[in-house]
Amino acid sequence: MTAAQADLLIDRPSVADGAALWHIAKESGTLDLNSSYSYLLWCRDFAATSAVARAEDGTPAGFVTGYVRPDSPHTLLVWQVAVDPAHRGRGLAAALLDGLTAQVAAAYPLTAVETTISPGNTASERLFASYAERHGASVAREVLFDAGLFPDGPHDPEVLYRIGPLSL
Repeated sequence: MTAAQADLLIDRPSVADGAALWHIAKESGTLDLNSSYSYLLWCRDFAATSAVARAEDGTPAGFVTGYVRPDSPHTLLVWQVAVDPAHRGRGLAAALLDGLTAQVAAAYPLTAVETTISPGNTASERLFASYAERHGASVAREVLFDAGLFPDGPHDPEVLYRIGPLSL
């Protein structure tokens, strides 16, 4: 664990955190909300490539979920980043992202981070642009999935942001 923002700790999530992560994602207002079941599974199966920020009482204040891509073991795909409204505006998302990539880089030869950002999500665009700047990396953008691929109706195309090579 590392200290972040004085009164918060960055830690690995546990299954007991799954419900809180679901609530934080729901309250984000921008994330695609997954089922509560998926957050429980994520905390069980991908805890080593995810991070949670804990308030002094141990409750989750924010999280980042990710996984190492099976066909690209040098790449961490960041799935979701969210911070509880009471803890926003303090740089917690950036601290979570930096902490997670340092944690993953200790176990994998990490050279790149990928994420998808829906058009218009300027907060995420700024978060990942500042991450790239802090780590001396460039950002490449391309459409990952065209809108027509989604079976549940009209959907904005998902833009893939590839950040690398990283200096960790």
